[in-house]
Amino acid sequence: MEGLAGLSHLFVTIFLTGFGAVIAIPSITDVTMAALCPGQDQCSLAIYLSGIQQAMAGVGSVVMTPLIGNLSDRYGRKALITLPLTLSVIPSVILAYSRETRFFYAYYVVKTLASMAGEGSFHCLAFAYVADKVPDGKRTSAFGILAGVGSASFVGGTLAARFLSTALTFQVAAVSSMIALVYMRVFLKDSVPCGGVSQPLLKEVEEKCAGDDSSRRATGAFKKLPSLGDLICLVKCSPTFSQAAVVSFFNSLVDGGLMAVLLYYLKARFQFNKNQFADLLMITGVGATLAQLFLMPILVPVIGEERLLSTGLLIGGINVLVYSIAWASWVPYALAGCSIFTVFVRPSLCSIASKQVGPTEQGMVQGCLSGISSFANIIAPLAFSPLTALFLSEDAPFYYPGFSLMCLGLAMMTAFFQSLMIRAAPPIAGGKISNNRCTDTLV
Repeated sequence: MEGLAGLSHLFVTIFLTGFGAVIAIPSITDVTMAALCPGQDQCSLAIYLSGIQQAMAGVGSVVMTPLIGNLSDRYGRKALITLPLTLSVIPSVILAYSRETRFFYAYYVVKTLASMAGEGSFHCLAFAYVADKVPDGKRTSAFGILAGVGSASFVGGTLAARFLSTALTFQVAAVSSMIALVYMRVFLKDSVPCGGVSQPLLKEVEEKCAGDDSSRRATGAFKKLPSLGDLICLVKCSPTFSQAAVVSFFNSLVDGGLMAVLLYYLKARFQFNKNQFADLLMITGVGATLAQLFLMPILVPVIGEERLLSTGLLIGGINVLVYSIAWASWVPYALAGCSIFTVFVRPSLCSIASKQVGPTEQGMVQGCLSGISSFANIIAPLAFSPLTALFLSEDAPFYYPGFSLMCLGLAMMTAFFQSLMIRAAPPIAGGKISNNRCTDTLV
């Protein structure tokens, strides 16, 4: 284990990739509205198309993220990280060239396909890479620092977007994504997890579930790809992982819903534009960066990752509920400043899940967790985009523009109550659950 010293090149890659992705976020709402509904503050078509794009990305991620995560357990993280980084370059290049309606539709199609193939897998592989390099006792803090670097790129991207023109924004995004790809290929050392001293969790579970029938095991490169049965066996053998999976689903449902509708809600409700979006995102990013880099390493040893997870979910749920009844344009800014605890959720979940398996299965478990999140991201835009469009229109059954956000807040509170059931479990030595425990859970 090399510890944090061995993660510097990964941190640089995370920063450059995140910068290239985030710098486009404040502008994309205005670009979409200008291409689809010029001169309007509310556009149902834009909301629907964004929701469909996000849902399609979720469909692809459900399939691709566990697949890529598992392949990285066999062939190393670096080779698999190349795919999402390469795909992230193309959409930015299209909008850097032109933002006319026909080019927007080209961007829309390419971005959807790229997201289906690569969205979510980069962060899944980054968490697996950290798990390869950092021992169990320091892993939660390392995940927090990794997320903090991502938040720092978020701050840098939104700050740059605040002062750059729309055309230059996408040019910078394309260049940053290209540099990230080249830097990763040149400097990042590969990480191929070594085998543990005892057989890994899923191999043992597979023997319990499938017996000694070796004919059922496929051959070739795909013989160890994750199946639904693998995930079911993992859930049965690890109650902690199953609880974390439920929390991840509801938390991702909320994140996906906010991603699909929040900016359109603010534009329709308070006429926010690119600069105001950038200001809002920057406040959130600064708080997230400081919390993850400095506050989380202090809090984890004191209160534990389980309580930190519950705290983040509780504050996040309250924030979203207040968003739904926002009565003035300053309210979103105040809420952005109060959201620092919500950034603890993802690192805490990934750390809890990583301790349930051995070193040769980190890609598998992070891929399964990301696949669950991606499934939630399919449901979220399909459910909340139409709901938001309805309650922002004149055809709303009753006046409550933030009704969809209220529903998201209730979903976050559901995740909070589920997180209270998670109890600290000792790390699985060598990636092994005792035969008795597996036998008991599988009977």
